Amino acid sequence: MGSGATVVRMAERGAGLPAGRRSLLTSELPLAVVLVVLVTLAGVVLGRMYAGDLLPLLVAGAAAGSVLVGVLCRRLPSWLVAPLSVLGLAAWTLWSLRLTADRADLPGPLVEVAGEAARNGIPRLLTAMIPVEPTPDTVLVPVVAAWLAGLAASEVTLRAGRVLLGYLPPVLLFAGAVYLVGPNAEPAVGPTLVFVAVAVLGLALPGRDRPAAADRLAGLPPRAGAAARIRLVGASTAGTAVVVALAVLLGPALVGMVGGRPVDPRRYVEPPRVDSLDENPLIRISGWALQPEQKLLDVTTLATDGADPAGAGVGPAGTGARIRLAVLSDYDGVTWQVGATYRNAGRILPATDTAPGSIVETVRQEFTVAELTGRLLPAVATPREVTGARVAYDPATGTLIHPEGLAPGLRYTVTSAQERPEVNLLATAEVPAGAEVARVLRVADGVPESLRRLAEQLSESTGAPYQRAAAVEQFLAEHYRLVPDAPSGHAYPNLEFFLFGPRNAGGQRGTSEQFAAAFAVLGRLVGLPTRVVVGFRPSGDGPVRAGDAYAWPEVLFDGLGWVPFDPLPQPDTEPQPVEEGLRPPPEEPPTPEPEPSTEPPVTPQASGAPVGPADAVRGSPSVLLVGGVAVGGGLALAALLLLTLLWLRRALSRGRLERGFPGERVGGAWREVTDALRLAGQPATGDLAATEVAVVAREVLAQARGADAEPAPAAAVGVTELADLLNRVAFAPGTLTEQQAERAAAIARAYVTALRVARPWWRRLLWPVHPGPLRRDRADRRRRSARP
Repeated sequence: MGSGATVVRMAERGAGLPAGRRSLLTSELPLAVVLVVLVTLAGVVLGRMYAGDLLPLLVAGAAAGSVLVGVLCRRLPSWLVAPLSVLGLAAWTLWSLRLTADRADLPGPLVEVAGEAARNGIPRLLTAMIPVEPTPDTVLVPVVAAWLAGLAASEVTLRAGRVLLGYLPPVLLFAGAVYLVGPNAEPAVGPTLVFVAVAVLGLALPGRDRPAAADRLAGLPPRAGAAARIRLVGASTAGTAVVVALAVLLGPALVGMVGGRPVDPRRYVEPPRVDSLDENPLIRISGWALQPEQKLLDVTTLATDGADPAGAGVGPAGTGARIRLAVLSDYDGVTWQVGATYRNAGRILPATDTAPGSIVETVRQEFTVAELTGRLLPAVATPREVTGARVAYDPATGTLIHPEGLAPGLRYTVTSAQERPEVNLLATAEVPAGAEVARVLRVADGVPESLRRLAEQLSESTGAPYQRAAAVEQFLAEHYRLVPDAPSGHAYPNLEFFLFGPRNAGGQRGTSEQFAAAFAVLGRLVGLPTRVVVGFRPSGDGPVRAGDAYAWPEVLFDGLGWVPFDPLPQPDTEPQPVEEGLRPPPEEPPTPEPEPSTEPPVTPQASGAPVGPADAVRGSPSVLLVGGVAVGGGLALAALLLLTLLWLRRALSRGRLERGFPGERVGGAWREVTDALRLAGQPATGDLAATEVAVVAREVLAQARGADAEPAPAAAVGVTELADLLNRVAFAPGTLTEQQAERAAAIARAYVTALRVARPWWRRLLWPVHPGPLRRDRADRRRRSARP
């Protein structure tokens, strides 16, 4: 080290260079370049999951700026370097944020943009969609991390002279970039090899001239010098042994990880979520239908490459331009849901494969939100570019959301690639099957037998998938009425009542919610992959009103993609009556229980022989003993049977009202009420909604108590509250609390007690031991276990 430094100093003196400049050119400048390259390579690795090359350039600028500040300030005190470097960091960061905001067309002053990026930089970076668009909130963290890594590395390497220790910040930054990218890009083999080569080159560069450290052992006494040399040799040997041991132990493990799939850190971060109103916007159709003049948004078509600027004529029904709000693919027998995984997206959305048998038209529209609420963003399918608003996107369904929520005046522009299937290919097209489409083929448990029978009859005379879909579409359009005041609901009982309920009681009529849901369920029952789409069908550019909202079903065909259908009836047409063969058989009324007679029993007498006192005691003692034992045994068995029935009935009630989740206990409370109605001889039919059953329950209790009785007790009023809780279980599962479940149990107990007290005394005695609820519960369990 000493001889090498002497040669360097002699060469510098021979060149006539000043000492500071000689040190900068021979030692600090090459090391500074090495540090800049190492930090920049981390940006290159991270940039593989970004769109374009803007992020690596910004990281390279941050690396060069931070190291340059360290080089220029090397003669200043160390405590002064950090504040100056932070000023440079602030300037470069603000310029980077302004640049990316302008490129992404994000409005707002720089202070607002910087504050938003600082608050949401890390979560949005971890939830952004690949490829990530360089926006203020996705470049802030990499730029700041690169500047800090360059600052730390330059200070340790250039000021303290610890080259190997100064490599630690760039190494950590590089490893963090590799981990953050994870499986979202190809392995970074090339940048890693370059990183190692540049790091080795930096270690091979000559160190700075430090005369005071040329030979620290020269001035020591011989004995002390010898001891110091022994310690140095021992420390070097121990360090070498540790390095070798780590290489031996960790080497095979690291080599084995080369071919493995890296962990994606994004899976540990919860993506943006929506509330139940946006998860199931199908329930909003009935509310919008009652206020058709409500202005929800404005739409203006800006550009298109097709003949029709709005992309009309999509699908076999030719229903006109459609603006999507949400695509619902999941159905559990109660609600249709989006079931999407939203990822924060930039202006450019990831492209999806286009069906080979479809025509693609580019549609560009500007939307202005008026009174539309929630987070779902309307757009023509399939969006490719969004400007003017921050969005999150689900590629599987093509659904857009605005994570901050919609507000009046929000304006954004969407460029969509609208697909129009080739109609001539539909007749021979097949439908896909297998695990990839299992989500849109799944039929939830609990399908009513009437729906299965209807699906079988609709598909009996049809063979090709398109013919099956057309048969379902035609049947719904010809036999049912479209009305705006139909109540919301698309669970299995609602659909069964919509399809088969009596017209004079509200059946066979509904909004587009019931038409689309019925088509999708019947389609899956006949083997068609279906989904429900909620959106708008405006007449053209201008205001989009609540009356333009409707739902339609879509069927997936091989080579054609998703094809929309329109099962709505034509205007001013009278629906045909549903054929008797398609209706479910009427339920048989329950057999009335025989009432015990109050007349004294008549003992039959043998003809031709009067009964006298001698005949009363005739018989042997053994016969009398056997008869007594038989009678006693029969009475004991009867008592045991009654006690068993009493215990089973009480155990059934406790299980329903006290065990399970709050939603299960509310359902159990409702079954207690319906069982009580059956025991009272007034069973609630399956075509009645929960609120209608509650009205029947109040009437039954009022009739049982008589016309001269006092006003209805609180139990009768509470049944309506119990019906509301049951509807909440159906449409908002998981939101009930323990207090609501306890309230439901109290309502059920109070109603059952009030109805039982109002019955005749002998029926009150039979009430707790009647086996009817046990049989129905066993039948329900058997049906659930028999479902696939």
